[in-house]
Amino acid sequence: MGKSLVIVESPSKAKTINKFLGKEFKVLASVGHVRDLPKKELGVDVDRGFEPKYITIRGKGKVLAEIRSAAQRADAIYLAPDFDREGEAIAWHIAGLLENKGKEIYRVVFNEITQKAITEAFRNPGRIDQNRVDAQQARRILDRIVGYKISPLLWDKVRRGLSAGRVQSVAVRLVCDREVEIQAFKPQEYWSITAELQAKEPPVFEAKLLKISGKKAEVPNQEKAQGILDKIKGKDFRVSAIEKKQKKKNPVAPYTTSKLQMDASRKLGFSARKTMMIAQKLYEGLSVGSEGSVGLITYMRTDSTRVSEDALTEVRGLIQERFGKEYLPNAPRQYAKGKGAQDAHEAIRPTSSLRDPESIRQYLDHDGFRLYQLIWNRFVASQMNPAIMDTISVDIQVNEFTFRATGSAIRFKGFMTLYMEETETEGGSEEGDKFLPPLQEGELLQLSQIVPGQHFTQPPPRYTEATLVKDLEEKGIGRPSTYAAILSTIQDRAYTEIREKRFHPTPLGVLVNRLLVENFPDILNVEFTAKMEGELDRVEEGTSNWKELLQIFYDKFAKDLETARVNMRDVKKELEDTDIICEKCGKKMVIKWGYNGEFIACSAFPECKNTKDFLRDESGQIQIMQVEKADEKCPECKAEMVVKQGKFGRFLACTRYPECKTTRRLVQGENGKMTTAPEEKTDEICDKCGKPMAVKHGRYGKFIGCSAYPQCKNIKPLSIGVSCPAEGCGGFVVQKIFKGRTFYGCSRYPDCRFNSKQRPMNEPCPACGSPYLIERFRKEGETYHKDIGCPNKNCEYAREIEEAAPKD
Repeated sequence: MGKSLVIVESPSKAKTINKFLGKEFKVLASVGHVRDLPKKELGVDVDRGFEPKYITIRGKGKVLAEIRSAAQRADAIYLAPDFDREGEAIAWHIAGLLENKGKEIYRVVFNEITQKAITEAFRNPGRIDQNRVDAQQARRILDRIVGYKISPLLWDKVRRGLSAGRVQSVAVRLVCDREVEIQAFKPQEYWSITAELQAKEPPVFEAKLLKISGKKAEVPNQEKAQGILDKIKGKDFRVSAIEKKQKKKNPVAPYTTSKLQMDASRKLGFSARKTMMIAQKLYEGLSVGSEGSVGLITYMRTDSTRVSEDALTEVRGLIQERFGKEYLPNAPRQYAKGKGAQDAHEAIRPTSSLRDPESIRQYLDHDGFRLYQLIWNRFVASQMNPAIMDTISVDIQVNEFTFRATGSAIRFKGFMTLYMEETETEGGSEEGDKFLPPLQEGELLQLSQIVPGQHFTQPPPRYTEATLVKDLEEKGIGRPSTYAAILSTIQDRAYTEIREKRFHPTPLGVLVNRLLVENFPDILNVEFTAKMEGELDRVEEGTSNWKELLQIFYDKFAKDLETARVNMRDVKKELEDTDIICEKCGKKMVIKWGYNGEFIACSAFPECKNTKDFLRDESGQIQIMQVEKADEKCPECKAEMVVKQGKFGRFLACTRYPECKTTRRLVQGENGKMTTAPEEKTDEICDKCGKPMAVKHGRYGKFIGCSAYPQCKNIKPLSIGVSCPAEGCGGFVVQKIFKGRTFYGCSRYPDCRFNSKQRPMNEPCPACGSPYLIERFRKEGETYHKDIGCPNKNCEYAREIEEAAPKD
């Protein structure tokens, strides 16, 4: 009797599952998708019911040959990719390649990679869910049509290499719209008045002005504030009312994908992409001592808060044993299903709550431990009793003015023993206790001091990764599995950039967003995009036909596309005349568009290369930006330095450019003013002068230079975080530039001559075991595409990164 063949999508997942299934099964990995739409053409026949043209993904020939060979010898075939749309599509494509082998093909699904879950899944195998496959096909084709049809238009009208995405472009719009709100915001002045008071017993405490003659206190300016202070001066502060309450604070649900990404961003400083990469490893399985390889968390792409009965029983036993009966509710906590949640999977939780973080810390790397601990703490806390808070509110009367002091104390920590929730928007602990002295109604208080404070209303904050994910989820844009890809893509395409942990639209992003909003109002409409997500859900449920959905979308889109070809601004050709005369050659200057936005250039270009930055006032009139001189001299030639705007923000440049090319980065200081970026010192000592080396920034990125510059001009390349793959070398890979071309080499050159034209990645090849992979640019037709592949010429391993369909 032959073995049964099991096919999963990940080598690490294959290793873990193989341990549970035993010798009767052979487990192989497809290493992601095996078939996809071609890159060189649309790959969708819109005139024949949107029939897709699938081809084998480059580099998957060897993988498929091994799968076919194993299938020929197998008694049965079990397809076990992830239980979502992308996993279903992978299973469907593989089944299509194997259906002529005359073997039974089953579909097995599970929520966690544990012995019990795997055994149960293989005991009750099912079949491929065609509705889920169709939902994935519809999403892939929608994204392909939008990207393939709009991107060339942007190439023609703006510049080559630009691209558009059905969901990503809406995310860019959110960032751009927020920036418009910020720029249009007009701050309003207001004042607060805080009294520092002392009772019969310590401590001294603060009370803030709350009401004037029983109405909410409004103090718009200093004059009104001073008037209040004059009326209060010398008057008695007397306790008028005391209200004591006992408040319960309930725990929050275990993690969904979006909530995990938000919390990991706020608490751990992880990007959404990093969070999902670490979670993927925890889910697929890691070696944990005598247990061997085991999945540590449940499936990490979910919008459900549901938890299995077995998991609830286990965690309740843990809570009672470890924390005590007072921490355990009478019945398991159930959490409401979120709006639009698909509920296909459980919430993200440990596969066993008995596997506490400290017990497996030695088997996890630093970041893996921190994320697992976050997941474990929140899950266990979600099934604990509420925290109980004693709160006190004290009103203090001075003539017609009412001041209020509040305080709180934790009577019973409950779930807060393990997990403290932070605010959904800007972070910050919910605890924030303030203790008040014993007080009685009618008690006279002594005024220590009274402090007026000037404040200004603030504009809405720019998005962080956490708040952008929150907004995407609330608006129904994308799905749990796509958030990380969306955030990465809008940065990779240079439409947004993160500065000081917040998203800023680039001038390119603002321009492209404006063009798309003007010409494709549906595609860039938040409600429309959310509605499409709902339609895809209905396809998966079997209540909507995927081809009819595509046809309805395409009929409108095709008309918008034809109109845009005629009406979209041709930014490439735009030259807006001005009345400004070039002071260098006497010709008129014109407005052009460049990478960093609009600028004024001489019409005699290229003979005259004079340019100027400008702003438009509220009436649209041009205001030339005056050169902003700096307070420091060029460290190289002692000439004056001026402030300029570049691709990476404002910087100082020498006025003797191009003879002197000295620049200094500018960053925003604590007082809100721009200041030169402090040097980031390293532990390395300059081998020429003995001073510390520092991380510096140049036109080609970061490098290490002597902190004694310009007296010492010693520089060295900076590690890209990859050890040199040459056997026994011990060096590290650095980025180098020769004759304007970037390449990567060993830090120990010339002793080690390792070099690569493509950027190495600190990741072994899952196919041949090469110690590293590379990011590659390869030409297909007239365009270049980026992927990740193996440097070994005899290995065909490759995976797409730009065009890969997002997991769903």
